[in-house]
Amino acid sequence: MLVHSRKARWAVWTAFLVLFLPLFALPLLVVLVASFATNWSGALPSGFTTGHYAAATRGESLQALATSLVTAVTASLLALLVGTWAALAGQALGRRGRRLLDTLFVLPVAVPSVVVGLAVLVAFSQPPVLLNGTRWIVFLAHTVLVTAFAHQSVSAAIVRLDPAYEQAAASLGARPATVVWRVRLPLLLPSLTAAVGLCFALSMGELSATVMLYPPDWTTLPVQIYAATDRGSLFTGSALAVVLMTATVLVLTAVSRIRTRASYR
Repeated sequence: MLVHSRKARWAVWTAFLVLFLPLFALPLLVVLVASFATNWSGALPSGFTTGHYAAATRGESLQALATSLVTAVTASLLALLVGTWAALAGQALGRRGRRLLDTLFVLPVAVPSVVVGLAVLVAFSQPPVLLNGTRWIVFLAHTVLVTAFAHQSVSAAIVRLDPAYEQAAASLGARPATVVWRVRLPLLLPSLTAAVGLCFALSMGELSATVMLYPPDWTTLPVQIYAATDRGSLFTGSALAVVLMTATVLVLTAVSRIRTRASYR
């Protein structure tokens, strides 16, 4: 820790707790408590039930969770592929070219996601590429929204790579494709796993663009949560939110372990 004084450390920890608890921990705790409540008319909830989780883990809710997982995994992998390719290709460009490439990738996250959803809806609602009403338009929108994070993460990692490894491989007769596949990508593996984890988390929670695009047979869990709370089923919506958070954390934990092994490797 950069603060060496004991009093200063206590002050930093106190400030952290004062800011963290009401801004981050308390809302999550309220959602968790509400997911087990039967009524909440006062300062504290009354009644206890696990029935909300029974509804949140079966039928349409379970299908919505599976839809979110498939969408997030697909969008994350596509974003990682496109973002990594663009980051590697961008190293051959000049400074202006890299800035232009960075701007193009950051643009979708610089505007509200609902604008991205509308743009995708308008662009792919007519031939020759007609995706409206299919799950593929949801995959596309999620990929567009998260690719910027994959590109930025990999680009930052490439800058920190020691060129001596690539130069040594090239001096031994390795072709450029071999250098990328056998040298660069293994060195980038920790950053690649971090990027795919970030993209997955963002895709799992995406709502604004999805609401504009999803077909009836491809409802994600955030859309299900929004629909439940819109009907006034706040406790069921809270249980769905806890299920969403739990699934996301479990996948991110698995990705983190892969990243740790990749770092040691």
